[in-house]
Amino acid sequence: MRKESYRITKAGSLNNLVLVDEELREPADNEVAVDVKAIGLNFADIFTIFGLYRAAPKSDFIPGIEFSGAVAARGKLVTSVDVGERVMGSIRFGAYTTRLNIDSRYVMRMPDDWTFEQGASFIVQALTAYYALFTLGNLQPRQTVLIHSAAGGVGIYANRIAKKFTAYTIGTVGNAAKINILKEEAYDDVIVRSRNFSRDLEQKLDGRELDLVLDSIGGRFQKESFKFLAASGRMVSYGLSDYASPASRPDYFRLLRRFMSRPRYDSMELIESNKSILGFNLIWLYNRVEQLKDMLCEIQALGLEKPFVGLVFPFDQLKAAISTFQSGKTVGKVVVKV
Repeated sequence: MRKESYRITKAGSLNNLVLVDEELREPADNEVAVDVKAIGLNFADIFTIFGLYRAAPKSDFIPGIEFSGAVAARGKLVTSVDVGERVMGSIRFGAYTTRLNIDSRYVMRMPDDWTFEQGASFIVQALTAYYALFTLGNLQPRQTVLIHSAAGGVGIYANRIAKKFTAYTIGTVGNAAKINILKEEAYDDVIVRSRNFSRDLEQKLDGRELDLVLDSIGGRFQKESFKFLAASGRMVSYGLSDYASPASRPDYFRLLRRFMSRPRYDSMELIESNKSILGFNLIWLYNRVEQLKDMLCEIQALGLEKPFVGLVFPFDQLKAAISTFQSGKTVGKVVVKV
């Protein structure tokens, strides 16, 4: 059984991502083989390729954590899905390929009316948003939530889920071209991030307490957002796009500057202010498969709209897709069609 895969020879540069033809073994007893039809891009992919993701290998591996496709074969112990069924799933690296083997517990059937592109845009985004809002954020009805990178895949799902619980949502974006998307997604208010962010946030709050911040940026905007948290407020940090680079390799001097100026939080100050900051990385939950499956069932029960797919690239333009995704100008999910 053959497959084509984008494999990293050595982490550190997008130029080290090469397309190779390779053999794929038959699935083990508890595995399914999936013909991949679509791949969802995530910021974790970029950090993995750049060698900035501690959870990832440093050489000779296939990046990618999200996919959809059709079951091509199954191990003799698998009963949850049948050959030919359309599925979506997440994998601890290995999605940049035309076919993969994976433990059957990490795939789930796609809704009949979803495209493969939509299937590759659901699991990572929805789980990240849900875990941040509830498991860590302890969201309560009618609370106020600030969501950074609000027009991205996680930001859109975070708003949709929060609105189900009557939250007041304020979304932030990097440029004004994304404002209309947030209005269409029923955000209550929008901030275009700038040097006047603190003033703008104060105006948008208009006397409301800020109960929860979902931060995927880091840096100055994280620090300024934290200052506005109410007593007992929580900030959940799940990304650091401020460290990302639009180039094919990291700008190490820029990274060093960002690292040296990163926000720092003193435990005594946290106690005195009665605020919390929590961080998580979805990949570290990967082995807690039952917890992930329970959350996905809870998310599906909310009756959310279909995933928002912003751009679709063909498989032979995967590098171009990554470069476009890096630009910060995209909305919704960027997907590669196989």
